[in-house]
Amino acid sequence: MKLKVGLLGGGSWGTTVASLTAKNSETILWARSKETVDEINEKHSNEKYLPQTKLHKSLKASYSIRETVENADVIVMGIPSQNFREVLQKAKPYIRPWVPIISLAKGLEMGTKMRMTEIVEQEMPGHPAGVLTGPNLAKEIHHGKAAAAVIAMVDETIAKRLQQIFSTGLFRVYTNEDVIGCELGGALKNIVAIATGMGDGANAGDNTRAAIITRGLAELTRLGVAMGGKSRTFAGLAGMGDLVATCSSDKSRNHYVGYQLGKGKCLEQIIEEMSEVAEGVKTAKVVMELAKDYKVEMPISTEVYKVLYEGNTVNDAFRGLILREVGSEREPG
Repeated sequence: MKLKVGLLGGGSWGTTVASLTAKNSETILWARSKETVDEINEKHSNEKYLPQTKLHKSLKASYSIRETVENADVIVMGIPSQNFREVLQKAKPYIRPWVPIISLAKGLEMGTKMRMTEIVEQEMPGHPAGVLTGPNLAKEIHHGKAAAAVIAMVDETIAKRLQQIFSTGLFRVYTNEDVIGCELGGALKNIVAIATGMGDGANAGDNTRAAIITRGLAELTRLGVAMGGKSRTFAGLAGMGDLVATCSSDKSRNHYVGYQLGKGKCLEQIIEEMSEVAEGVKTAKVVMELAKDYKVEMPISTEVYKVLYEGNTVNDAFRGLILREVGSEREPG
């Protein structure tokens, strides 16, 4: 029996995943905008987020959360992390018992410092929670470029069943039981992407970018392992893979934020001009709290935070990193 998918969120990645699952399963996408819903249903497109792209013809859209989730066998949450709980609470009365809930978000909730699967477990106990993550730039996938992702769930049997919903010819989906590591890899790499963007915007060069990516991986792995993730996860698609894609692509929102900062723009102006959320901006605040909680040194994240929230310049950030005492490659710094 084919499972029915209810996907909440009409941004670029939510729409992309909905179009992918529509190839394998009956899929309904919920979006806040009536214009977006009508466009998907009538024109099979979402020009605001995926310009010049055709969506799968069987994908249906709705501006009713109830209609989207009440008959769904799996719920996919394509909602940014700071709005995740609010939308889940609205959907909660209409979701049938035991239905798996899969997050697409790559961020951490401010205030609670919680991962999205933790929010699912708190709000809807008994529902299997998981995350779909990896080096997945929406526009490339929609234009037929090959990509790979990971679906992480504690229950491997459920993960393997859902693997079939998301997998298509050029979109390969692997399973992983390390939900903590996969989720943290997706959230933490966004801050490193801002750092590489800052370097690119300031014309720091390829060597600098490589150094930031490599030391950034060491940094996010330290915190991820301290929080319960497995070190090997951070060497895979959810860690290194996602990090490289996000830090190297001009299609990355977080890299874009950093790049514009490197060019001298202020954060408020950058955010105002963007149509989508760069998760790393708010996640940076949470990561500073987590680094303190777990007593983990995160020099790159610290310098990014200072640029975002303490008025430091990009030059200040790189000066701060350069002036750090150099030790063994296995040590923090």
